Order: sequence, then structure tokens, then C-alpha cells
Amino acid sequence: MSLPVTTGSPHESVAKKSGSVLSLSQLLDPEVLADPYPLYQRLRTEDPVHWDPFLHAWVVTRYADVVHVLQNFSALRTPTPEQLSAMGLEQMIPIAQLMVKLMLFMEGAGHARLRGLCSQAFTPARVEALRIHIQDIANRLLDDVMPQGEMELISDFAAPLPSIVTAELLGVPTSDHRQLKQWSADLAQILGNFQHNPDRSERVLNTAAELTAYFREAIREQRDHPREGLLHALLGAEVGGDRLSDEEVIASIIVTMVGGQETTMNLIGNGMLSLLRNPDVAADLRNDLSLIPSAIEELLRYESPSQHTARLAQDDVELGGKLIRKRQAVYAVMGAANRDPERFPKPDRIDIRRRENRHVAFGFGAHFCFGAPLARLEGQIAFATLLRRLQNPRLKPGPIFWRDNLGLRGLNALPLSFSKPGAV
Repeated sequence: MSLPVTTGSPHESVAKKSGSVLSLSQLLDPEVLADPYPLYQRLRTEDPVHWDPFLHAWVVTRYADVVHVLQNFSALRTPTPEQLSAMGLEQMIPIAQLMVKLMLFMEGAGHARLRGLCSQAFTPARVEALRIHIQDIANRLLDDVMPQGEMELISDFAAPLPSIVTAELLGVPTSDHRQLKQWSADLAQILGNFQHNPDRSERVLNTAAELTAYFREAIREQRDHPREGLLHALLGAEVGGDRLSDEEVIASIIVTMVGGQETTMNLIGNGMLSLLRNPDVAADLRNDLSLIPSAIEELLRYESPSQHTARLAQDDVELGGKLIRKRQAVYAVMGAANRDPERFPKPDRIDIRRRENRHVAFGFGAHFCFGAPLARLEGQIAFATLLRRLQNPRLKPGPIFWRDNLGLRGLNALPLSFSKPGAV
């Protein structure tokens, strides 16, 4: 949840008011959401540090400015109970109380302490140890659909792969992965949208309560019957005698769970659609799978799973010739920064051999996604497996629908057909 919060259903007054006016709220239009890059280009070209009157916030779209905001502006942006009450959103106070415990919305010593303790448990060695498991899971998921010669990529592969991996990483039963994925999707609606949807409030509140209860029980189970995983590691993590409280463990697990599932699912879905729409690139990659690591970085840049995030100005500051006042909200649009021609030559073209590719799909600075190594590993294994095993993959006829999550960009579904094994 990020300030500012606007009320109403996702396709109501804001979209109608904005029309063709330059505003990030145009993403509420499904056609703009399907291809936001012309809007981002207009913002970058016409008003790169833009006051958005519909969001009551600044919108920043150039690469250098986005990096500056991510490095120097504050992540302490969760509304207080008093602010929510003033907006008539008292029912959302329990969500705000959960959000303030998340690393995403912390700064300074508190953020450094929590991240330092978590990083002990989330090491590259721990991630690398999952490689064989991830490959096995990917193969099993494809084994189930290969005889049919068709699949729905999101529900059959892109969603369950990171959900099962996340359950293994956390040290909770993998049989719970579907429930974990549903909870993750519910919370992602709060994390990814600037539009408060009252119709979804009760479901999100129930999700927060259920998630907290689930991980409280998992902590009790872990203390009685320890098992390897991030939950066990977080409970034992210690720096200078400092340890995480149970509340901090639960909040850290929730960040890992949502980020680990949503980002990777969207990377796989968005990336596969991009390859299907660019068959020459897909053929090039299939002919040389050693290009997979650089291809993953390019797909992350080209269709970033995380499109924007909000920050607050800590003091009055000038950016791009505009005066941003202390405590004003600023949207850093990573999806626009990653298509900035000043930073990436020919940004609207997929170049899987791109050498200079320091994109901001995982953020930048102190809040850089600490789960990025796992997302990259899952993406590399997923695409290598899909390209190796699916022969002649193609989109099935029909429209493509994007999820109505404005910040976490992903597909509702991606129906594919392919040649059955053994077919001539």
C-alpha cells in the first residue's frame, strides 16, 4: 500500500477524468495497461518529472531520475491509522499495521537491521542448493501437459513453479503451495495498485489474518520439530546478540513469499509472450541456450514484472527543474526507466546480447530485491526447460488479458499449443 490512496473501483472516475490527459492513472484503462510504453514515452518526453493531479503525486520516468528517487527518497510511505481514518478507510487499518513491519516500507537503521538478519538466511549458497529441486519441479510440471500438446502457461507452469519453490525455501509443506499462491495474489493487489478497491477490502483483510495465523502456527511447528528452510534460518538468525521477533519473522516471510511468487510468475509469463511475439529472437535463443542468463536480464528490462513503486520526499528537493515538497509522494516508474533511450539504445527492441543492461526491474539501492538471485535462477531454469522441451510453441487464438494490477505487471493467462512428443 503506497500513498496516495484513491478510492473507488478500478475503472471508475479516475480513468474517466483523465481521458487523454497525461497521467499514470491512464493505466486503469485496460488498453493502456496492455501496452503502457507509449504512455511512458510521452511522460519521459513531455514532462519527465510530472505532477499527476489525479494521483496527487509526482511521476518520474527517466532512468537517471528513477535511480535517484530509489536511492534518496524514503520508503516510509504506509498510511498511518489517522491518515486512513481521515480518508474514511478505517477498515484498512489492520493492513497498514502489517505493512509497517515489511522491509518494503522501512528505512534507515530499522531497515538495515532487518535486512542484515534476513540476508544471513538468504545466501547465494542457499539459493544455489535449490537448483536441482527447481529443475525437477519444472520437468514434472511439463511432464503433466506434454501429452496434450497444449497448456495454459500461467496456471500450468509459471504460477506453480515459484509457488512450490517458495514453499520449499520457507520450509513449509509444499502441499500448501496453492493456498500460499492465492494469499500472495491477494496481497499483491494492495502492493501493486494505487487505486483502493473497497470491493476487495474484506478479502485482503481476511488474507492478512489467515497468513499471520498460518505462519504463527508454522513457527510453533518449527520450534517443536525443526526443519531446514528460511523460516528456521530466520528464527535462528543473530547479529551481535540481536534476533528477530516472531512478528518480524512473519513480516519477512510474507515479503519473501509475495515477492518470490509474483515476480517470478510474471517474469516467466511476460518473457514467454515476448519471445512468442519475436520468433526470430526465440529461435536465436533456442539455438544457443548459453545466452539464457543475458536473455533473462533483457526480458526483465523489456517487460518488467514490477513497473513502479512509490517513495516520499524527505525534504524539499529539486528534480528535473521541479520543486518536490517534503512528504510529497513520488512514483518511480521502473517500467519507463527500463525503456529510456538515453540509457538503453533501441529500448523497444529485444536484444538478448545486450551488454550494458543495468535495468531497475528489481529496484535499486538499499531496497534492491534481496530475492533477485532466486528469481533469476528460476527464470533461467524455466526458459531453458521450456525452450528445450516445447517444440513449435505458438499462441492459441484469442485476446491477451493483463492482470488488473497496475504495479506488478503480469498476464491472467497465456494459452499455448505445441507439437506433441513424437509428432512428425
